[in-house]
Amino acid sequence: MKIAIVGAGVAGSYLLNRLDGHQVECFEMRPQDKWYTVCAWGTSEPYISEMVKRAGFNFEDYVLHRGKKMTVDSGHGTFDLPLRGLVSYDKHRLCEDMLKGHTVHWGTQVRELDGRFKDFDTVVDATGMQRALLPKIEGDILVPCLEYQVKSKNFPWDDFYIKPYPGLTGYLWYFPLWDGVAHIGAGELHGAYKGELEAMLKKYDCEVIRKIGRPVRIIPPSACLPFSHGKVIGVGESVGTVFPMLGEGIIPSMQCAEIFIENIDDMAAYEAAVLKHTEVYTKGFKFVESKMAGKFNLMTSFPRLFSVYRFMAGNEKRFGMQTRLSDLIKLSKL
Repeated sequence: MKIAIVGAGVAGSYLLNRLDGHQVECFEMRPQDKWYTVCAWGTSEPYISEMVKRAGFNFEDYVLHRGKKMTVDSGHGTFDLPLRGLVSYDKHRLCEDMLKGHTVHWGTQVRELDGRFKDFDTVVDATGMQRALLPKIEGDILVPCLEYQVKSKNFPWDDFYIKPYPGLTGYLWYFPLWDGVAHIGAGELHGAYKGELEAMLKKYDCEVIRKIGRPVRIIPPSACLPFSHGKVIGVGESVGTVFPMLGEGIIPSMQCAEIFIENIDDMAAYEAAVLKHTEVYTKGFKFVESKMAGKFNLMTSFPRLFSVYRFMAGNEKRFGMQTRLSDLIKLSKL
């Protein structure tokens, strides 16, 4: 098959490496010298290592920091989540390496299927929150985010740190990268973090290396239908592969790419497989949605919360952290 991939993020670059036996080209809207992969670069090493190996790379070569605990600041105190493989890694360098040796059309904006795509059998929309080639989503929820890569010796944390906002409308994060360098950022539905990050930059005497801002889609795949439009098929965040409880989309987007590969000749089966794989995302989103709307009730919502707990506790390798029901209950009270 001749396949075009629109978008060179984690889903697009990973898929580009995994489509052996097909003629594949990638179209990226940013010029190569301005292209940069966003997010805090946190993921689970035990799980992603196996996936990265399928693409021909050794994940250990990209690890920057191995975490032991994540400190959660409730605003009234802190508690620690034991980590089981959560790391920060050089996501940009890995995606860059996965693109090497492949045909990438840099600086190419794609808004429609024009003449460039007439000879392609399939066009993959891997444009993330833009969803450039698929129908707009009714009721879409995009959480605005801002992140700085900074250098400072004055941070009070030496490991992962997050501060959820009231109502779980988002959270602020500190993810260590290497000696004195970290990502600090925040995402919040109503932009409540505005000014907070700048205050941190001043308080900790930070040298700003890079500033990035883009929204994150938090609705699950079940709310992102349709996945396809003509010969266009969505993969990754364009079809909602962000785990709502954590705002994490690296592994989910790569898993979505694998499901695409397994069902490449049957897009109806692909859609069904993604929806089945992400059923718990819908439960997680319903939990977060009720918190955001101020309608959460622990007693009536406990079955849904317990389902999420069972999924996360049974997949510690996938999430890179120990999941305790007591911690999820603490979060539900924020």
